[in-house]
Amino acid sequence: MRAEPAQGDKTEQADDPVAMAAMGRGAVAGLRDATLRTRRVLVVDDSRLQRRILAKLLTAWGFEVMQAEGGEQALAICRDTAPDFVISDWMMPGMDGLEFCKAFRGLETEDYGYFILLTSKNEKTHAAEGLDAGADDFLTKPVNKDELRARLNAGQRILDMQRLLTEKNRIIHQTLDKLQAAHDSIDSDLIEAKKLQQSLVRERHRDFGAAQISLLLQPAGRVGGDLVGYYPIDGNSFGCFAIDVSGHGISSALLTARIAGYLSPAVPEQNVALRRLPDGSFASRPLIDVAEHLNALVLDEVTTEHYFTMVLAQVDMATGRVRMVQAGHPHPMLQRADGTTRDFGEGGPPIGLLPGMTFQEVALTLSPGDRLLIQSDGISECPDSRGRLLDSDGLARILDGLRDVRGTALLEAVVWRLAEYNGGTEFPDDISAVLVEYPGN
Repeated sequence: MRAEPAQGDKTEQADDPVAMAAMGRGAVAGLRDATLRTRRVLVVDDSRLQRRILAKLLTAWGFEVMQAEGGEQALAICRDTAPDFVISDWMMPGMDGLEFCKAFRGLETEDYGYFILLTSKNEKTHAAEGLDAGADDFLTKPVNKDELRARLNAGQRILDMQRLLTEKNRIIHQTLDKLQAAHDSIDSDLIEAKKLQQSLVRERHRDFGAAQISLLLQPAGRVGGDLVGYYPIDGNSFGCFAIDVSGHGISSALLTARIAGYLSPAVPEQNVALRRLPDGSFASRPLIDVAEHLNALVLDEVTTEHYFTMVLAQVDMATGRVRMVQAGHPHPMLQRADGTTRDFGEGGPPIGLLPGMTFQEVALTLSPGDRLLIQSDGISECPDSRGRLLDSDGLARILDGLRDVRGTALLEAVVWRLAEYNGGTEFPDDISAVLVEYPGN
């Protein structure tokens, strides 16, 4: 349905004294002072004269005007061309202004339309009803042009703010979409990095016959700074290590990957804990020398503020003899075959913190049925719901309750017990451990 022409022909305008009087000097001045950009106004009134008066005022003020003689016609126009303003009489035959306002608000439009209801004096008492229907403002008939202009200016400010808010929201949504895409890309990379980090631990369990070794590595986030592993030395012995790089996240994980190369089981020529013999076989280097060499490597070759703690051990499977260097890492837990548990070690400084650090080697002998757990501080410093740390006594109690559990099943059970102690929340730090079990020959 077409909108009624806004202005009619020039002859009809000139012959209408009411319309000419409405224009007046004030309307001309309003045209000169107009600051509103061109907006569409829909005038809805069953009085053709009233529509023409309003249309002439609005056109003089720079508005594009559409007209409708009733609610049904106005609604059809709005579906085709959404107006910025609606000025609608309340009392009309058929669909009145109140019903039209409700239907107008139900239309799906991108922009907000400012709705002004025209009322008689006795209808102003029903303003609450009009506001509930979705009206923004009211004007009393007969319409005062200055009041109308003021109401339109107020509506214009609201529409401008709404458009500005819509534009800002659009920019925000675009920015959020870009951030989400970047986050998804980073998250995807971190997932792949986690897979690569987990691949550094090639085997989680190895049975050497006279001894067994099991490994646990569970980062707190996508990637972590913990590393565990082992490397064969000869047919009678192997080395194992547990490392915890300071901090969390990608930078810690990168240093972890670098250290994994220094202690590689796959490339013994590059393993700083091994030395090649004249016959082509390999033997272990003194553990103190290895710790000092790693300290110098990190300080001299790795440009980072990170340092790491470590336990590096060598196990002689024929005798059960374990030699170990502890560099700032938590004390390993020794559990004898009879169930008694104690921590073991002498502490020592972290690696890569200060130059010229010295380290100490300690030793113990495993008897058949004994086991040694080298754990990260993510285990011993796991907090409960009140912030109390598990510590070595709590870990000893867990190990005592799991005396009959072996290998990777023991490590998994330790994680379950930690989760119970922690209250089921996410662990605040990486969880890692090396379990050496000595059933003996």
